[in-house]
Amino acid sequence: MTDSSVERVAVVGGGAVGLTAAFDLADAGVDVTLYERDELGSGSTNRAAGIVYDAFAEDVDVGIAERAVERFRDFSGEGDFRFDEVSYVWFATDAADADAIREQVSRMRHHDRDVETLDAAELRAAYPALRTDDVEVAAVARTAGTADPAAYVDLLASKARTAGVDLRTGTSADLALDSDSGSTDGPRVNGESYDAVVVAAGAHTKRLLAGAGVSLPLSVYRAQVLRTRGPATPVVYDATDEFYFRPHPRGILAGDGVERDVSPVDWDETADDDFVDATRERLADRLVNFTPDVEEAWAGLCTSTPDHDPLLGPVGSVAPGWYVAAGWEGHGFMRAPAIGEHVADLVLGDAEPISPFDPRRFDTRTDRPQS
Repeated sequence: MTDSSVERVAVVGGGAVGLTAAFDLADAGVDVTLYERDELGSGSTNRAAGIVYDAFAEDVDVGIAERAVERFRDFSGEGDFRFDEVSYVWFATDAADADAIREQVSRMRHHDRDVETLDAAELRAAYPALRTDDVEVAAVARTAGTADPAAYVDLLASKARTAGVDLRTGTSADLALDSDSGSTDGPRVNGESYDAVVVAAGAHTKRLLAGAGVSLPLSVYRAQVLRTRGPATPVVYDATDEFYFRPHPRGILAGDGVERDVSPVDWDETADDDFVDATRERLADRLVNFTPDVEEAWAGLCTSTPDHDPLLGPVGSVAPGWYVAAGWEGHGFMRAPAIGEHVADLVLGDAEPISPFDPRRFDTRTDRPQS
């Protein structure tokens, strides 16, 4: 049942997750204020690849991803937002990686995912643009697609405004405990008291919650993407060479280039020349009669946890009212419609934390910051 004591909620972070949570909370009748230090969607969402699929082997991942795909489809056609259905293909050129894919597919089918394995000839027949002579095994997921992150931000911002959300862009958030409320300490943002605060600020989440005395085991890494003209393809992931590409209205997006332990404040937003050269070669090798013509390349930030599962839910019991949604290992946008909905339901008391994602599985002691 909805917690009627929750009347005012702050959401920190105006990306896909934060905007979805803000809209869902306001749509349930809550007074919501969203804080975004720059423009809406200007952080990790703006640099996301826009790949969406529900091909996961763990039941909790399947549940979140399935709901995300469902909501993407429901939103498609509103405003300029479109969810374009396209298959997701992943393959291995190494025998050990091929065995791993076969195991993944078996577990996915156990969870009723629409996936199947293909040999090299079947893969080439289904997708003639792909060179497949070195492929040991491939898998294809039918419930997949692509979406434009910027269009999603525009849609959810419009829906949030209509629902009554106070969207405060260009406004940094200072998080603290309410030291004036005695034994019922609650969260504050920029001096304003709230019944709950949801922090979905991507790479800045750890730094922001530290201001409220909350320690999160989040690390930040840098990923790179480029866009080139190219033929129509499915979404493709090379599990052996560890890079991906996907169809784009102006060609193909391709990426990998992970750089670990990056500062979320001081980092290079442009792609490395080595990444561009290597990815161009990979595309030329993987696509038939294709010479990549790179038109733009960039980098973005992602977050990770020690066990590679995200942080989704309340962060501690000493100071109730703090919630976090971060640590998605580059899968934040593809799950944003479900992540935002779930954290809103947690705030409202309409859901229980997902155990493997519960932030309290780590030591997130909330200590009153020293004044």
